Amino acid sequence: MNRLRLFLFPVVAIAFALTAHAATKQKPTRPSSTSTSRAETGATCKGSIVLDAATGAVIFEENADVISPPASMTKLMTFAVLADKLQSGSLTLDTPVSVDASDAGMGGTQVYLDTRETFTVEELIYAMMIQSANDAAHALARTAAGSVPGFIQLMNAKAREIGMAHSTFRTPHGLTSKRQSINEGDLTTPRDFALLCRHLILKTDVLKYTSVKKRDFGAARAKGPMHMENHNKLLGRVIGVDGLKTGYTENAGYCLSATAERNGRRVIVVAMGCFGPKGHEIDMGRSRDLHCIELIDRGFASLPPAGAPTAKPATLAPASSSSKSPAANATTRPPAAPTTATSVTPEVSPVQPAASTNPVTSAPDTPEAPAPSVKFELPQKAPKATK
Repeated sequence: MNRLRLFLFPVVAIAFALTAHAATKQKPTRPSSTSTSRAETGATCKGSIVLDAATGAVIFEENADVISPPASMTKLMTFAVLADKLQSGSLTLDTPVSVDASDAGMGGTQVYLDTRETFTVEELIYAMMIQSANDAAHALARTAAGSVPGFIQLMNAKAREIGMAHSTFRTPHGLTSKRQSINEGDLTTPRDFALLCRHLILKTDVLKYTSVKKRDFGAARAKGPMHMENHNKLLGRVIGVDGLKTGYTENAGYCLSATAERNGRRVIVVAMGCFGPKGHEIDMGRSRDLHCIELIDRGFASLPPAGAPTAKPATLAPASSSSKSPAANATTRPPAAPTTATSVTPEVSPVQPAASTNPVTSAPDTPEAPAPSVKFELPQKAPKATK
């Protein structure tokens, strides 16, 4: 009898494991789990999505409707509201912004604004998008709407207009206190945020700012300018990448909204709540970035072959220091969720496309051979303190 039990136990265990595996294979496109491990890259992410920027069609999604904090990716919505203000003429790129104590008192990543300083709107936009400066975002929001709470109302109204049905914004910068719970800060989903990214690419000149790798801030400062380096490490290392925005807090994990253009086609990738493979491993975004590289290549490989009718999304021509930065207010409907790109009437900007500012588009891929696209090295050590 004991021998029979010893024989039957492993047989039953193997049968149970095979049944569980079969059940896993039959899961729907939007699994109920809130965390997925990426065997290819080692990343553990809450959710991710890939869009065809021209049509809005979903190329790939995994837990794309999981609600999570976007961290500093929130600054993309801040930019969207600023673009509307610039279009209306209530703000210009040359509008002076005088720093006050509430701006200077911001924590996290900053350009260390001082109450004795004044900067133009455009210089603060560069600081917000390249350095991810929380103080710059706060100063811009306060100036654009008269108060930060008033600006946040505009952010949420813009989210509804774009179709971000599961998003709520409570800050112009994405920074939250360690004392706050996840639900007390900004919240969105990868699908919602991909809608925002597509809106910005089609309707604003956001790539003018997000494609810049390095820039100095505050040339007239007594101690000299501050050297800024873009937190998006895919710029200049992955073919075609020219945006958009990174994010990290302890609550949010590592987040990235990325976009790349190759052979006249563009994809949008959003990954949220990412950590390294060892649980909640703080790896300076290495696993997140490698995961997004994989998704970018996967996106291009899934697009229609070169030469097939596709629409190239337009971006606004870079504005001069004295011009207004237009942005359209048309509502973008949430895209359907097919597993491959479908034929959908593209959303086209009413203005002519800007000349490309991306320095790494000279080595495009083809649909038959999308890789290699990477010359990529990331730091191995975790930071001593979080920002």
